[in-house]
Amino acid sequence: MVFTLCNYPALLTVGVLRLEESPDSPIEDYPLDVQWEHMVFMALIDSYPGLLDHLTNGEEEDLIHVGELLGKGASGARGNNTKTLKSAVLEWLVPRGQAESLKTGETAVHGDQWPMFLYAGCVYDPEDPWKGLLRSKILICGFKHVFTSPSLVDKEPKAMRSSNTYLHSMKSITKGSLAYIAMQVQFLLSSSSVFSHTDTVMNSENFYHSILDLLEDSEESEEVGDLMMWWTHHVFPNSLSSQCSVSKNSALLKIQEKCAAL
Repeated sequence: MVFTLCNYPALLTVGVLRLEESPDSPIEDYPLDVQWEHMVFMALIDSYPGLLDHLTNGEEEDLIHVGELLGKGASGARGNNTKTLKSAVLEWLVPRGQAESLKTGETAVHGDQWPMFLYAGCVYDPEDPWKGLLRSKILICGFKHVFTSPSLVDKEPKAMRSSNTYLHSMKSITKGSLAYIAMQVQFLLSSSSVFSHTDTVMNSENFYHSILDLLEDSEESEEVGDLMMWWTHHVFPNSLSSQCSVSKNSALLKIQEKCAAL
């Protein structure tokens, strides 16, 4: 997942035009918002082999049609995730009193004021804002519900051929998927019944951007790297085990040493 709140026809149209009209212009010369759109466009192109050739060689109507199909697919997936998560998310939240106050609107959650559920144990340390951030149990449950399977939420992670992560070859969490789950949980704790990224009550789009901006901030790369590793350990432990160093005195190590000596 790259970016969930997106006007796909406009993104594809502008992205293709930029590549055709200014192929040699460094993207760093453009404003930050244009740089961000270009990054999303390129990530999308890389996710679908052959898509760029189809867009550049086709008619304008083809480009718009592809954008509309991508938007429809993203909207449908988001709606399905929201529908299945809505009934499950309150059961995961601890303490329950906090969930009730968020649901009734007694506790207001603004886009740039992160709620306590983002933190492990719902505990925020003003002296160390990174401590426990985006490591709460409810986020882990939400991620497993959407990206593995609802039936695996309370189970230890393992390779499952029927899980969404296996079907889509996911081996690690992405910044976009983490921000997406945080936004979904934030909405699901509200009293709203229909998701809209332009709502003024939950301010979901601002909330989503604020999370993603932090994760993409180069000055926070060390903390973000630790966070991504933490998530991979909790959700994709098998991918980490495949990267472990070879044990001393093992047959594999001796084979590798012999090959290196040749």
